[in-house]
Amino acid sequence: MPDNNFSDFFLTALQIMSALFIFVIGLVALAIVVTFILDITQNKQAIRRNYPVIGRFRYLFENLGEFFRQYFFAMDREELPFNRSQRSWVYRAAKNTTNNQAFGSTRDLSFPGTVLFVNCPFPTLDDDAVKTKAITIGESCANPYTTDSLINISGMSYGALSKPAVLALSRGAYQAGCWMNTGEGGLSPWHLEGGADLVMQIGTAKYGVRNLAGELDIEKIKEVAAHPQVKMFELKLSQGAKPGKGGILPAVKVTEEIAAIRGIKPHVASISPNRHPDINSVDELLDMIHKVRQAADKPVGIKMVLGAYGWLDNLMKTIKQRGPDSAPDFITIDSADGGTGAAPMSLMDDVGLPLRESLPKLIDKLIEYGLRDRIKVISSGKLITPTDVAWALCIGTDFITSARGFMFSLGCIQALQCNKNTCPTGITTHNKRLQKGLNPEHKAVRVANFAKNIKHEVGVIAHSCGVKEPRELKRFHARIVTENGLSIGLDELHPDVKPPI
Repeated sequence: MPDNNFSDFFLTALQIMSALFIFVIGLVALAIVVTFILDITQNKQAIRRNYPVIGRFRYLFENLGEFFRQYFFAMDREELPFNRSQRSWVYRAAKNTTNNQAFGSTRDLSFPGTVLFVNCPFPTLDDDAVKTKAITIGESCANPYTTDSLINISGMSYGALSKPAVLALSRGAYQAGCWMNTGEGGLSPWHLEGGADLVMQIGTAKYGVRNLAGELDIEKIKEVAAHPQVKMFELKLSQGAKPGKGGILPAVKVTEEIAAIRGIKPHVASISPNRHPDINSVDELLDMIHKVRQAADKPVGIKMVLGAYGWLDNLMKTIKQRGPDSAPDFITIDSADGGTGAAPMSLMDDVGLPLRESLPKLIDKLIEYGLRDRIKVISSGKLITPTDVAWALCIGTDFITSARGFMFSLGCIQALQCNKNTCPTGITTHNKRLQKGLNPEHKAVRVANFAKNIKHEVGVIAHSCGVKEPRELKRFHARIVTENGLSIGLDELHPDVKPPI
């Protein structure tokens, strides 16, 4: 009898445990279903919407990495092209959360090339700070462009970027009061819809302003210029990641709509010439600038990567001979470590000069030839943190543009899928399933936050150096660490050039 009681008890216990197990499995299944529904219907986080449930593990691992990376993963400042520390700063700035940190810097302050700003014993009080001054580009144009914007969105075309990404950037730029460069893919409705000031880039293939033969169409220049939002035009001579190579948009990303905007055939790879076929010399470059400026009645500049120094002298001498009105209204100087959706590794790794070398050279040449006031300078290429921006201002730039910084603000996770139409965050893909995770309304706020917060922290550096606003920073306000671990002033490394009498 006792044995029967035990058997009954055992069977009852098994039944209860089985029921509990089934109940727990049911709860887990229900939780997964509910989580799946929550993830796929929310529109604030692209990873969760595109990869419901499993996408949440990314955030878990990201948080765990904070504690375990020192044992198992790369350190904060070891990765390329952007390390964890840089990305984390942008993410926090975009989310408008604090960038204050505890215990001390993880940056190696003795590493050669490290920038150190020289603080003032009597820093600028917040009450004494002034608004960033406005600068006018193209003063001699019928419609010059005046703006106090410091940080702006660099050229990224519709095609390389998705529709929701372009919309988010345009809306965010409008909220932040900065401009957005269209990239070489032409002016799309999504650029205009956001309301931001726009810079229309004309690439080597003349997308958006070309005729059927692929030549520059002056009437289309006038059509684009008629949009009040389009403030300037930029002739793209070369790009940081691929000097000597034109744009590359794979056939899978050339949709019917993108082809119509660019003026090309759909579903065929969009490969731009490696230079403007109709510009073979400095004189022809200045002729083209004049032609576009005359048609648009708006400022026209050039974008380039500096290589041979002698070319700058040739450009400046020719401008002096022809007169200052022949000059580009601005020069966008891109860095050899700039980014792109696709480029040959040989060009990306080994061709062109980095901004650390080319920007001082450009500024000094403009001063040497008495053209510094006439030609404004825009710096581009891996400038995504306050330190990078403040350094460029110390050298003498007028404006900064960033592409990858704003991509991070959209939620880019550096997956390196830009050219494959498989971007997991929906930024550089035309896959509708992946795009749905990127909500333009929410991401626009993050874009604006990034622009505002980087400007604010550059201001913090400027005030620490004793100036009232960032554009008052000079070369003597920063130092560069040398091979022996000691620093040298930027004004010693790049002595100021005296303008001609």
